[in-house]
Amino acid sequence: MFTGIVTDIGIIDAVESRGDTRVRISTAYDMGSVDLGASIACSGVCLTVVDKSAPGAPGWFAVDVSGETISRTAAEQWTNGRHLNLERAMKLGDELGGHIVTGHVDGVGTVVSVAEEGGSHRVFVRVPAELAPFVATKGSVTIDGVSLTVNSVEDGADGTVVGLNIIPHTAAVTTLGTVAEGQAVNVEIDVLARYLQRMEHYRGR
Repeated sequence: MFTGIVTDIGIIDAVESRGDTRVRISTAYDMGSVDLGASIACSGVCLTVVDKSAPGAPGWFAVDVSGETISRTAAEQWTNGRHLNLERAMKLGDELGGHIVTGHVDGVGTVVSVAEEGGSHRVFVRVPAELAPFVATKGSVTIDGVSLTVNSVEDGADGTVVGLNIIPHTAAVTTLGTVAEGQAVNVEIDVLARYLQRMEHYRGR
């Protein structure tokens, strides 16, 4: 489990195809405190550490990304030089600063527009139709691994657009500070909404 509070921005510095895709990510984390087999959320995708830097060396870790994961996450995410929002798995007793995040992407959204508003950025994201019923104003949503509050939801003929406010701090410590119109982003609905989705599925049978 995660909280959607990003603690580092990693950079992909190597991508290798070996059945699955082996991705190496540079990080400021002290990898001496990260065990092999540990989970790290990479722009909202929960992945397992399969290799890592030696103690005292510049930090990096490697993950294996399956074809299924690549097909269900944002285009161009798994490319050399890409910046990723990183979060280590929460520990029992940690402060829950965001909301409960599973690291399982529900769909890929598209940034419709980005505009300055005061000192913040207002970002609008079109979400997949199947996720629209489970995103609500003042509820929570995870975009590229970042826990955010939904400011607005507009349903239209061309889909549902979610309005989000990116405050300066969030812009500075996550990749959302450079998000651009047309960019694909990973979307995870609130875990409570996911259970509601399952209940609705069975109710309609």
